[in-house]
Amino acid sequence: MGAKGLPSVAAVTLGCKLNYSETSAILDRLSAEGWRISSVEKGADMIIIHTCAVTKQAEQKCRQKIRQLVKRNPSSAIVVIGCYAQLQPLRLSGIEGVHGVLGSNDKFRTDIYREIFDAKPEPPFVQVSDPCAADEIHAGYSLPENSGAARTRAFLKIQDGCDYGCAYCTIPLARGRSRSLPAAMLVERAHALAASGYREIVLTGVNIGDYRSEGTGLSGLLLMLDRVALDRIRVSSLEPDILDDRLLDVVACSRKIAPHFHVPLQSGSDRVLHAMGRRYTTAGYRERIMRAMESIPDCAIGIDVIAGYPGESEEDFQDMYRFIGELPAAYLHVFSCSLRPGTRLASQTSSGERKPLSSREIERRSGMLIDLGRKKKSAYTAGFLGKERKVLVETCTRDGSGVLCCSGYTANYLQVTAEAEGFAGDPDRLKGALLPVAIREMDRDLNLQGRLLF
Repeated sequence: MGAKGLPSVAAVTLGCKLNYSETSAILDRLSAEGWRISSVEKGADMIIIHTCAVTKQAEQKCRQKIRQLVKRNPSSAIVVIGCYAQLQPLRLSGIEGVHGVLGSNDKFRTDIYREIFDAKPEPPFVQVSDPCAADEIHAGYSLPENSGAARTRAFLKIQDGCDYGCAYCTIPLARGRSRSLPAAMLVERAHALAASGYREIVLTGVNIGDYRSEGTGLSGLLLMLDRVALDRIRVSSLEPDILDDRLLDVVACSRKIAPHFHVPLQSGSDRVLHAMGRRYTTAGYRERIMRAMESIPDCAIGIDVIAGYPGESEEDFQDMYRFIGELPAAYLHVFSCSLRPGTRLASQTSSGERKPLSSREIERRSGMLIDLGRKKKSAYTAGFLGKERKVLVETCTRDGSGVLCCSGYTANYLQVTAEAEGFAGDPDRLKGALLPVAIREMDRDLNLQGRLLF
């Protein structure tokens, strides 16, 4: 037990930005109820592990992390929450040293944490409600008291759940139907985050393009947030059917909304897109991407793609490879197809309707796409050599020769490290500042190097 008899709590988050925003909101509520926010390194009385279930590999990583934390913190109460907890509660409760497992909605019941801490029950306490029966939506936001590099960028949850029902995706089973937080509440929270020192807010959710609250959609919400005293507003992943002309016009006319979209493609074959249950064709996807590039200067387009979807022929794969090669993408995120229990795809493969590819073939296709993604990133990033762009500084360190180097991101999400030549002041003064940088070169990791312009 910590100082003055108050229990301390720490959290470890795996997975998406949405998980991070929710973890912070849970900690904020626990703090308001008397818990002291601590860290794993300081031996917190309770450790909350926020899990991810988007792939088989993500689940394995979660199990490894849980066992690692249990071993290193034998006296701490261990509570496992999130999507993996929702979908596989018995498997996680069977890990020795776990004291509680809470589902996607149950994790916001802060009274349960105290009950678990007081009792450290054996067998573990398990509470997993049906997410599809939930009408309410819980807030998610970065902690206002964070300091240092983390204060430059905050996460703000605007939406949860998904109604799209893609054949391969387990997230609707874990988070339920699409629900949105009230716009007025989100604007108020954004003002609070800005007042506490954050300079950029990243809007998060499962399908944020599906945001709808009392007649306000995503474009309307962005117009409201554009009046908040921030340097940047960044949207996270957007479905291509949501990338309409109104949204593009709102971004193009704003000085705050980042010219950066992450637009999942998943496949560049119309046949595979149809099998996946996606809501667009390759022609429609291309038209939206080209419209974004034409409308918004410096626009960066990131793409998610799945390698080795069951039933994907070599012709399908080559169609995808050529299609992506022709797109003006800034980078790719490549995922090897992972069969998730309970999904339509899992049923199709078990019935023989769709045949899984061999692991060797999936690896080959994934490797080709990863190489293509590196070429895309190199080409896009190289286009900014010799130019001047503003960078939101996150970290400042001195190199071996004592020169101060500041690192951060441009509006279009290019990582830049810049030398602060001649700067003799407190480096902390530069953190969170939006500063011009003369970009000079690109390193082997395809990140940019430059010099701060004072």
